[in-house]
Amino acid sequence: MIATENATRDSFVLLRMGTHRFALPAGLIAELAPPVKLHTFPHRSKSVLGAIIRRRRIVPVYDAGSLLSGKSAFGQQFYLVARCAGPEKELSAIPVSGECEMATGEVQPVSGEHAAHVAGTLKIGEDSIEVLDLAALIASASAGTAESAQPEARP
Repeated sequence: MIATENATRDSFVLLRMGTHRFALPAGLIAELAPPVKLHTFPHRSKSVLGAIIRRRRIVPVYDAGSLLSGKSAFGQQFYLVARCAGPEKELSAIPVSGECEMATGEVQPVSGEHAAHVAGTLKIGEDSIEVLDLAALIASASAGTAESAQPEARP
């Protein structure tokens, strides 16, 4: 389990998706959940893998791997459960390998072209790691799914 209870504004959880490393603000992390049953159901969203039950709550699991690196993270060992920003602070989960670590640093604003789900960059040693806005990532995935579900206009 990652200890995020005393997380400060400059504390982050680093995680790996494929060959890339990403960071999430530690204050948003609820827990690193052990492997539990992933409940799948018929749906139209490619970004939703299913749902897990954590502390009597249904938590949707998003395939952040395919959203971020084009490779599905399905089959990973743990679920990183985080509170999405917004008024509801609903829980969402992403599958991770469990190779998460804590780091501190100051977020630098993004420069140049970055996806809408990148909140900034975090400099750790020689590495520049993208800090994810999980709510924006999920929203962009949902928007992409909604667009692909629209019927095609026919002349």
